[in-house]
Order: sequence, then structure tokens, then C-alpha cells
Amino acid sequence: MNESGSAQVFEVDGSGSEDERAAAIDAAALAIQRGQLVVLPTDTVYGLAADAFDPGAVSRLLEAKGRGREMPPPVLVSTATTLDALASKVPDYARALTGAFWPGPLTVVCHEQPSLRWDLGETRGTVAVRMPDHALARDILDRTGPLAVSSANLTGEPAATTGAEAVSMLGDRVSVIVDGGPTPGAVPSTIVDVTGDRPRVLRLGAISVAELDEALAEEGVTVAPDDEPEETTP
Repeated sequence: MNESGSAQVFEVDGSGSEDERAAAIDAAALAIQRGQLVVLPTDTVYGLAADAFDPGAVSRLLEAKGRGREMPPPVLVSTATTLDALASKVPDYARALTGAFWPGPLTVVCHEQPSLRWDLGETRGTVAVRMPDHALARDILDRTGPLAVSSANLTGEPAATTGAEAVSMLGDRVSVIVDGGPTPGAVPSTIVDVTGDRPRVLRLGAISVAELDEALAEEGVTVAPDDEPEETTP
């Protein structure tokens, strides 16, 4: 562990010991519990994380990135079953997609559970949820519960794909940076709106329309791409 700016940086790569990995997870979980911000690796790009159920922490996340409430962060989970705790009226075709691509680079935008006490921003009653295909990220999520996570970058800058890039942009704005080495790629997740009768692609990413349609074949529906630009989501 070392320090950069105000952040503690934990290097956890393939050559790291189990003790180093455990120390990084402990530090990240403690920071989240205290309402602080954490940077963690995912299977797409590095993510800037806060407790999804701590409105103050979510507000600090948006401030750290330099963005407003009109661009609420998605929520990362460690298990697919958590989707039903966060979302309501999840259609069968959405479950076909998560069954095919979770864990992985698919973000689904669902109706949020109306009973949840959280404030992610101007969500219009929806929540974007993803289960990353990254063991270290899921180990952290197992400890913290659902996290509000946006790409680890300042708005307008490329998303960090290494711990060093995250340190450069956010080292003075977060408490803990878990450096898991370079991410597998810089391509973000594909975002699909599943709040309607037919899925709608909001942003194309690591999963193509053809791959989505293949997973949906048994449901008898197809997706329609939407070319509106979208902020990078890890």
C-alpha cells in the first residue's frame, strides 16, 4: 500500500499475495462504510464507487467527476439475484439478457423498487444495474453491498483503464484506490433499457446488437439501437 494525494493505493495484481488482496478489500469496504469514495477495477474500465444508499456519498461521487444529478450513476452488484432487490417489473426478456451476459459488460436500465430509500440523482424512477465479470470487484461488492459506480475519470476525459490513470485524475478526491492492473479493455458496457415491452439499446459497448438478439431469440423479441450519446459507465 502507498499513498497518492489523499488516497491510499493498494496494488493487487496476479503476483500479489492473499494478504495484500484482503487488505485492499478491507480498506475499500471500510471507506465505503464511512461514506467515502473508492476506485476499483472492473472488467471494462476502472470505476469510481460510493455506497448506493448514502445520498451524501453519491453526491460526492458526482462532484468528484464534475457532473450533475441529471446523470445518475449505475449500480454494481455481486450477484444476479440482487437485481430483484433493486428493480421491479423486470420482464422475462431482461432475465434472458442477464442470464446470458452476467457477470459481464451488460447494464440493464429497470424500473427501481419504489420502497428503496436512496437518491442516485434524477433517475425518473429507474435504476441501471450491472454485475461485473471481475472477481476482485465482486469480492468488494460482497462486503459493501450494491455500489453506485461511474467510470473513474473526470467528465470529458477518457475513462481510466489502469490504476495509475485513476490516481492521476482522482487521487486527491477519493480515499482508496484498488489497483488491479490494466483492465481487459477500454470498451464500456452495453446499456439496454428494459422498462418497455421491447428492449432498447441506449449505448453500444462490449456486447453487440447481434449478440443481444441471439440471447433474446427464445423470447421472440429483438432490440433496437439508440444512437443518443451516453456518459461512460464502467
